[in-house]
Amino acid sequence: MEKEEVGRRIRFFREEKQWTQNYLATAAGVSPTYIYQIEKGQKSVTIDYLSYICSALGVSLEEFFRDMSAPAEDNIAALSDGQRQLLNAFLESMK
Repeated sequence: MEKEEVGRRIRFFREEKQWTQNYLATAAGVSPTYIYQIEKGQKSVTIDYLSYICSALGVSLEEFFRDMSAPAEDNIAALSDGQRQLLNAFLESMK
């Protein structure tokens, strides 16, 4: 994953919580300048610091690296017939 994409994802999760860069920096134990530089794609983040940032945001590293651009239809198409039946039964129960 390119550093620009890492920055976009950090910004996405930060804005989802309606946090400022300063607030995230304080929560993660890093400088606000570091968060700014990462979000702008100017600086690469180490896995250790990314772990601190994700922890502050309440996001697992697995969730952070999950493909956020894959549409739900693609995810459904990847299901087995049995999984689709279970999903349909669940959705029907929600009505």
